[in-house]
Amino acid sequence: MSFVLFLLVILIVYGLAQVYRKRRRLHHIAAHFDGAKPHWLLGNVMEYPANDIPGIFETMVALHKRHGKDLFNWGLLNDHMITVSSAANVEKVVMAKRTEKSSVYEFIELWLGQGLLISKGEKWFHRRKIITPTFHFKILESFVTVFNQEAEILIEKLSQYADTGREFDIYEPISLYALDSICTTSMGVEINAQRHPENQYVRDVKRMSELILLRIFHVLSSFPRTYWYTMPNAWEQRKLIRRLHAFTDTVIHRRREQLLERSSEVSHEQECLDEEHLYTKRRETFLDLLLNVRVDGNSLSDLDIREEVDTFMFEGHDTTTSGIAFTFYQLAKHPEIQEKLYWEIQYVLGVDYRHVPLTYNTLQNFPYLDMVVKESLRLLPPVSFIGRRLADDIEMNGVTIPAGTDFTIPIYVIHRNPVVYPDPERFDPERFSDGNTQRRGPYDYIPFSIGSRNCIGQRYALLEMKVAIVRMVSFYRILPGDTMHEIRLKTDLVLRPDKSIPIKLVARP
Repeated sequence: MSFVLFLLVILIVYGLAQVYRKRRRLHHIAAHFDGAKPHWLLGNVMEYPANDIPGIFETMVALHKRHGKDLFNWGLLNDHMITVSSAANVEKVVMAKRTEKSSVYEFIELWLGQGLLISKGEKWFHRRKIITPTFHFKILESFVTVFNQEAEILIEKLSQYADTGREFDIYEPISLYALDSICTTSMGVEINAQRHPENQYVRDVKRMSELILLRIFHVLSSFPRTYWYTMPNAWEQRKLIRRLHAFTDTVIHRRREQLLERSSEVSHEQECLDEEHLYTKRRETFLDLLLNVRVDGNSLSDLDIREEVDTFMFEGHDTTTSGIAFTFYQLAKHPEIQEKLYWEIQYVLGVDYRHVPLTYNTLQNFPYLDMVVKESLRLLPPVSFIGRRLADDIEMNGVTIPAGTDFTIPIYVIHRNPVVYPDPERFDPERFSDGNTQRRGPYDYIPFSIGSRNCIGQRYALLEMKVAIVRMVSFYRILPGDTMHEIRLKTDLVLRPDKSIPIKLVARP
């Protein structure tokens, strides 16, 4: 018995020695970065307010204001993460030869699986290669037709608020518009969320995102199994995951049935193989491609397909919702900019501007709209923080950062660099005019991330945003709600208002 006890003591001493050696190495690295002074055991975890999601976001931003651009953040014991917003260090992380998504994304994996957002290595490379053709500009042209149709429904649904003087939350109807758009364009399935605003999927995604953030900043974040089986938030997460997966399974099943019906009704047509016909005649949706693709002679499994559908359903509606809704927020606060945009819409589209169908080519003729969208994405980027994990050692700030280190890149903070953006909190679309002499580097404006893992759907998102904005400004003057000054921001997986974006509408004559 004494021998067993002796071995146990030896193992404990050895384990503590390893922890101590790692702590010394980390202190050496931390000395080359700024950051708040950590607690010896809990690190910087106590800096963040418990269960206050807007407060967590405000703290993340405030730490950069107090301590500088590049911070070393301690977690429980030796858990740690480096946050970089200086252009030189952002470049080193995102342009490293091999990077993966950071451990933060592991909290999303139970929901999204190993889809394009989270997967790595060969799996990520092959999935990216498979999916890229669905964003060919010829396919995007057909998507704009759907955006037009869904925007017409949005305008109609919002007419109940026009000229009433009553404020309402614009975020929710935009979320339904975006969900209808992604389901119709990329899944080939109409769910009519705008006609049925009680849609459970939208509410579940919102709550799921909140729970993931609370888990990231929980003291047990480094012990996922313990958290998963003991915390009430984890129990709620399991329920949400079941419902979210059931929704996407229904979408996939419905599209399978549609494709089977189509194949039984239509004999195998002879298709031209030139690129023009390939993208205008077939118009395969993203889901069609997943259902039909072969990898090494094999179809994707049902799990493979659901992973990608879950990823695209989330990213394709939640991020664009944020981008569109916050642009309306800015236009409401800046009526002179809104009126200048309204003038451009009339000038480009002519006297019948409210009813001229917007096309892929038409949307290239709105330079001021493009500037407004870019400035809105600068101030309020839908994905305000991204994470990366090093696969190889790199040198940074005069010290070697070992492979396996997690980095956070705070896009929200980067976009507020006063050296690059004077008076950074001011909404000024002219920052992005051709005549602006202020020089930006490639890592000073990254609303869609940058590097090999940038957002594959950014052209899709911009088209959807622009259609919604043109249509809304054509029909309504957007005014700030009485409680707009009370808005607090929060970021879970996407930047959102804490409660709502209150606006009022006045019908244009």
